Amino acid sequence: MDIRTGLERIKALGRQDSWLAVLVTQRRSGEPAASVVNAGVVDHPVTGEPVVALVARGRTAKLAHLRRTPRATLVFRAGWDWTGVTGSVQLAGPDDELPELDAEALRQLLRDIYHAAGGEHPDLEEYDRAMAEDRRTAVLITPESFSSNPAGADHVDSE
Repeated sequence: MDIRTGLERIKALGRQDSWLAVLVTQRRSGEPAASVVNAGVVDHPVTGEPVVALVARGRTAKLAHLRRTPRATLVFRAGWDWTGVTGSVQLAGPDDELPELDAEALRQLLRDIYHAAGGEHPDLEEYDRAMAEDRRTAVLITPESFSSNPAGADHVDSE
């Protein structure tokens, strides 16, 4: 699946299930660690290329994993249809400087990711304050490969 098709499939699945996805990172032991996140597709704030992105609370295990091994997989699903995207990760936040991004650009990036992942907030200034207080970090995954079941495939139990 090419990048354009993969990202369109992610958008279609995300819209159907509240932009929920399973994030898979790598523990120090090499074993996978999984968590459920909201994620969406945005343009990279420096390159302008499309990336799959999420906002992570500061000081979490997922961020420690991504700092050590900057690769991740996100799996989006709706019913039995699913698409996974794997790629390299860049972090941008108060504890993870992305040199080309100043504080104002980071504030806007966090808002952009929130909106791309289906978020709506009645008071964006309050949202910004909470993001800063929680030391939230943008996780930007550059799509390198996709995996998926065939579109429209029915689930078949393997018993």
